[in-house]
Amino acid sequence: MRSFNGGGGNRSNTGSFRSCWFPREADRCGCHLRTAHRAISTTGRSANCGISRQTINRLQSETAAQAIRETLPSASKPIQLLTTERTAKAVHGVSYTRFWNDELLDVVKEFRPDFEPPQRAFNGHGSGLYLGEQDLFAFLIDPNGWTEIGEEQFAPGFFVWNSEVGRRSLGIQTFWYQRICGNHIVWDAVEVVEFSRKHTTNVREALDEIRRHIERLVARRDERRDRFAAVIEKAMQQPFAEDAESVVKLLGEHGISSKLAKEALPSAMSRGRATVLSAVDALTRVSGSISLAGDRTELDAKISQLLALAA
Repeated sequence: MRSFNGGGGNRSNTGSFRSCWFPREADRCGCHLRTAHRAISTTGRSANCGISRQTINRLQSETAAQAIRETLPSASKPIQLLTTERTAKAVHGVSYTRFWNDELLDVVKEFRPDFEPPQRAFNGHGSGLYLGEQDLFAFLIDPNGWTEIGEEQFAPGFFVWNSEVGRRSLGIQTFWYQRICGNHIVWDAVEVVEFSRKHTTNVREALDEIRRHIERLVARRDERRDRFAAVIEKAMQQPFAEDAESVVKLLGEHGISSKLAKEALPSAMSRGRATVLSAVDALTRVSGSISLAGDRTELDAKISQLLALAA
């Protein structure tokens, strides 16, 4: 897991952060505006310029830098710059508290061997560990918690996330992992564990809360497994809708786009009718093709809420 983190979260190679009055002192801080525009566009600071993030992202570096220089108001308070050599990775106000990825992973490592990354899915994709330039996601399962329901196998687990550049909060969420296809069912029959904390002054206090959540998952392993199994067995039998048109309509009422619903429809109705579980299974298979872990996770959570129809 440490090698996974080394690509961008390790404090020794990420760079440094400093404060300056932006933009007039950006060059003195060692970061030219033409290299800062990307950080501004990904951390939301472009709103202060009155220019949309989408517009900034379409501009060449030199053009974006000039637009920022001419429209960003001179601040009466310093701005944080997270820099690597002469490239800015993020721009924030001084109230933002940076939380490093390796701090979160150090807590996760405490729970080996209770949790480990899942094996890759049947298509060879998805190790459960994701690190990009904006955020980190780590999906871990309980290898001692596997349960067989019908012809499917599931394991309980959790995922944690963080961003060193302000892309998202710090947090943890429970989920169930489906062995064959690598689906993530973000739903729990005992308690929905979701905790997140913004990057403010006391953000590091969240580590103790995350640690307690993981400890509870181990302590309640049997209870969670039995209750989840009961719901899944019911979902396997409970009809979702009568025909294809009704399936798409009902999914739309639960916040699923018609495009996604139609893409999942053949799989959901592969046995002639859609059940609650076949709908969830088909949709999470489709979401598994989404390359960004954050977007996939948000969609998986919305999809898994359909299991409440069988609870």
